[in-house]
Amino acid sequence: MTIKATSIRGVFEIQLEAREDFRGFLMETYDDRVFKEHGIDTIWVKEYQNFSLKKGTIRGLHLQLPPYAQAKLVRVIYGETLYVFVDLRKDSPTLGQWASAILSTENKKMLYIPRGFAHAFCSLTDNAMAICKMDNPYSPESEYQIKWNDPDLNIDWQLKDIPIVSPKDSSSKSFKEFMETHGGVKI
Repeated sequence: MTIKATSIRGVFEIQLEAREDFRGFLMETYDDRVFKEHGIDTIWVKEYQNFSLKKGTIRGLHLQLPPYAQAKLVRVIYGETLYVFVDLRKDSPTLGQWASAILSTENKKMLYIPRGFAHAFCSLTDNAMAICKMDNPYSPESEYQIKWNDPDLNIDWQLKDIPIVSPKDSSSKSFKEFMETHGGVKI
């Protein structure tokens, strides 16, 4: 596996390498030693699997506030997903900036997102499935959502059709409201 930094400090793209033969492939998806060599010293406490039935399904922008902020390790195991992350770290030079990566079965990439980011999935294919590890448990009291289509963030979701979004995600707060209330996430 190859780990490289992205344009936003603390976020890493991980290229997985499969050893293939006539039976299929074997692929290492995590090596604590390799992660620590890149300054990623995370203890994972929870994992969930996400399945989006239809192309154009958006889930997010979600985050948990301290003390339950979460680092995440995300990969797609079926289909293709646009994974979006927004830097909300109070003292970050990229506060309020977003970036994205396409994660797919084919490209075998993962993302490591540190604490202090909002995140979202957008399925680019039908039947997209992802796995996400987290370093903190789910805490409903700490949960926060920012509008997926917030005009101040102006995220390019790479969609031509109207997305499929839950009522909860449709009624989220704006980025401006988040900043007025929290001023960013102190990590």
